[in-house]
Amino acid sequence: MHEAMKIDLHSHTLVSDGSLAPIELVSRAISQGVDVLAVTDHDSIGAYDVLGDLSAYPIKIIPGIEFSTQWRGIGIHIVGLNLDLTNPSILQGVASQESARRNRAELIAEKLVKTGLPVDIERVRIIANGSNVGRPHFAQHLVELGCVKDIATAFKKYLGNGKAGDVKQGWAELPQIVKWVTDCGGIAVVAHPLKYKLTRSKLSNLLDDFAEAGGRGIEVVSGQQSADKTQMLAKLCEQKGLLASCGSDFHQPSSWSELGKMSPLPKSCKPVWDDWFS
Repeated sequence: MHEAMKIDLHSHTLVSDGSLAPIELVSRAISQGVDVLAVTDHDSIGAYDVLGDLSAYPIKIIPGIEFSTQWRGIGIHIVGLNLDLTNPSILQGVASQESARRNRAELIAEKLVKTGLPVDIERVRIIANGSNVGRPHFAQHLVELGCVKDIATAFKKYLGNGKAGDVKQGWAELPQIVKWVTDCGGIAVVAHPLKYKLTRSKLSNLLDDFAEAGGRGIEVVSGQQSADKTQMLAKLCEQKGLLASCGSDFHQPSSWSELGKMSPLPKSCKPVWDDWFS
């Protein structure tokens, strides 16, 4: 039965760096034929305050989050799924990460100013409109200032990996992130594993450390990736004894990233949701 369901376990609202309000996101998911949706904003569960009673929607909503951390100096994201949102553990985790985000935003601003850019942190906070400030908000500010032609260029020149505005320090360590998720009954999943551009051996080492910390899943499918990449991740998933997840990593409506529009999960994988519908 679940094979016929359209399941998307990675999506964002304007509470973090998405473009849609939480209720707009859920409405769009419904219109796209999604049966099961996880809203996984960066280091925030604020979307669920807006959504209210999740059982009131004609779609199954799995409470989630996407935590930022680092592993051996590399920025890594961990998705937490099926969370008890009232558990003190997740509330502590969110508070800790939000504090880290505030400090990080100020440090990013300082670093960008040192490069000669007229960055105004207060303007960036206005752009964020009450959500956690992240690099996409700085990118919008740089476009607004006329320093770059578009957001992609902002990341390429100033905010991408290894650039002046790429600040990784401050996040909780990987084992702590996993503990926050598991202590509230959730399942920790490595998000979009190919995005980190790790070698096969480094990715294998990451998954070993992740599993040792109590992590249980990996996004075998992230958006519309090629079949060979999916098969490679499926094989790793099986080798490590992990559960398989899938998600669009939706941020805004576009032709290449849409809710529920993903490569199919290989049948050889054990899905992360197997126990959710029993």
